[in-house]
Amino acid sequence: MLKNILALALSVSSLAVADEGDVRKGMEARLGTKVESVTKAGFLGLYEVYADGNIFYTDDKVTAIMIGAQLIDAKSMKNVTEERMRKLTAIKFNELPLDRAIKQVRGDGKRVLATFEDPNCGYCKRLARDLQKLENVTIYTFLLPILSEDSVKKSKQIWCSADRAKAWNEWMVDGKVPSGREDCETAAITRNQEFGRKLNITGTPTMFFGNGERVPGAMPLPRIEQKLAEIR
Repeated sequence: MLKNILALALSVSSLAVADEGDVRKGMEARLGTKVESVTKAGFLGLYEVYADGNIFYTDDKVTAIMIGAQLIDAKSMKNVTEERMRKLTAIKFNELPLDRAIKQVRGDGKRVLATFEDPNCGYCKRLARDLQKLENVTIYTFLLPILSEDSVKKSKQIWCSADRAKAWNEWMVDGKVPSGREDCETAAITRNQEFGRKLNITGTPTMFFGNGERVPGAMPLPRIEQKLAEIR
């Protein structure tokens, strides 16, 4: 009896793996890109497919593909897609190249936050003003110029400043245009751009909290405080 149960379990497991493999092949053929993961979504017989930084949903035969869909658990009204994206895009904070970031320590600096920002990004400027009010935190700001050539120029001028944090805040918070040199060693900025592409960061600001959770876009200060408080 036990042997029969084990055989059935193995058979079902093999079928699931085969189904996921078929879904992967079908989606890669239709999307024209590498699929990073395929899992059962847990609803309506759908499969969750993660590729190119996006979540897609499809059936086991890949007869239809849902793009940009938000899957909501009707019982709890939780956004399943949003929760899954947080897990799929999370990183290990200590693996960030922190030596390529502008470091600011406030108070005891025990809480940590990393941001990827473009100096000409309006939402980044709003975030910079909000972050001025945070206490007991270490903020790592990665210069990620993606909007224009002027963004690259300003990033280099800020990076080449004697006091990078001061130059960054003077521009982002006070509106004082950086005017320093831009011919120092600025390989860090190029490498930040490469790293941003690797992490599929397509917009600024993008934030990473100490637990590795990624938040694309700006977030209100009370919510940032709440997220920092939740991380132990």
